[in-house]
Amino acid sequence: MLKASTQAGVTRNGESWRIFCAVSLPESVREQLMKHTEQVRAAAPRAQASWSRQDNIHLTLKFLGEVSVTRVDDVSDAAERAAKEFSPIKISVEQTGVFPRHGPPRVLWIGVYDDSGCLASLNSRLEDECAAKGFARQERPFHPHLTLARLRKPQGARDLAEKHKAIHFEPVEVVVSELLVIRSELSSEGSKYSMISRHPLGT
Repeated sequence: MLKASTQAGVTRNGESWRIFCAVSLPESVREQLMKHTEQVRAAAPRAQASWSRQDNIHLTLKFLGEVSVTRVDDVSDAAERAAKEFSPIKISVEQTGVFPRHGPPRVLWIGVYDDSGCLASLNSRLEDECAAKGFARQERPFHPHLTLARLRKPQGARDLAEKHKAIHFEPVEVVVSELLVIRSELSSEGSKYSMISRHPLGT
């Protein structure tokens, strides 16, 4: 586990990091997602959206938001406790969709299917472990998905969403083998992610 103090060097009092817990995807799957993105953008070139970069695509299990640097290790401890209770989990990445289901589309996503229910159980255990450390539980129900784009303006949004849903995404099976704690730094060029700690499932 990487300690927050070593990652940050000398930290300022009161400093906080934007933190989330996630699972990563194989490079081949992220390449497939990017090919889908390219097809959608070519089909609706006038639509305006913020597109996820290949290196940044991940499956979020819990978003904690701003966390004091002094408490980042508590998040890693919670993730480690949750991960060791599970063996690697098989999930399926497939199907296109849009949030919200009604009204102007704001998010384009690819679905994640958890037939065994183990991914949902991992999420639930992670919530319990984080709550035991004093972190708030996620208010929204857990609906695993991969975000491809966020639509910032209404112009062309519906056309883009329809093109996205119409293009077939070939299903692919993924084995989830570790839980990650990641820092997100926001900038005008998009989010920059850096690894804080990684926790293999079942160890």
